[in-house]
Amino acid sequence: MHEGHNHGEHSHSEVLKRVTVMLEEDQVELLKELAGEYREKLGQRWTLSAMLRVAVGDFLNRMGKIS
Repeated sequence: MHEGHNHGEHSHSEVLKRVTVMLEEDQVELLKELAGEYREKLGQRWTLSAMLRVAVGDFLNRMGKIS
């Protein structure tokens, strides 16, 4: 993703690594919609990159790889 480091949902500073991710067009649109909903509900800027980090974190948690 090429979204940069503006991810208003986290105040801590983790090192982010830039990667390229291929998603289906409808997945991208739905993630953008969710980012907009998060912006409205939380009053913070949510990017597509931030939404992907949340999704990946949830997946890794469900797989028992992180807690």
